[in-house]
Amino acid sequence: MRKIVLQMMTTLNGRLDDPLAWMGTVGEDQYRAIDRLYATYDTVLVGRVTYEEMAAYWPGALSEDVGTETNRKMARRMNDYRKLVFSRSGSEMLTEWNNVDQVVVADDDALAAYLLQLKAQPGGDIHLSGGASLARTVIGLGLVDTFHFFVYPRYVPGRRLVFRASATL
Repeated sequence: MRKIVLQMMTTLNGRLDDPLAWMGTVGEDQYRAIDRLYATYDTVLVGRVTYEEMAAYWPGALSEDVGTETNRKMARRMNDYRKLVFSRSGSEMLTEWNNVDQVVVADDDALAAYLLQLKAQPGGDIHLSGGASLARTVIGLGLVDTFHFFVYPRYVPGRRLVFRASATL
């Protein structure tokens, strides 16, 4: 059975949202560490807002003129992965990108059923990329198998990752 792996950047106090506000740049060493994990995935789970941030960045990072070789390698992976964008309504149009499917789930039960079916399919690990609401929901459903956090040594006010029995998307 495939595993769902939550991999996110966070602060010491667990802030997940708006990483560009507190993280600065990602160094080459960190990109290499992240890329080692990316090599095990073939599917990415994201909410709509996080997807739009990714779609605005990763296709352009494929250019030889942008970033480091590791960054371009990650961009190629992100372009090739199957990207599942979760929504409660499906009413928002998504920016076009390679290998994207919008998944409309009316409630947490529908999300859990979909993810359990996805985990049962053959393939690589499944990267739960975020955003924070989707991550909280999948954690609350007990469906995250492995956690990888890149912790930035900062305490920053904002939305934090909080573990609890139930969460909403």
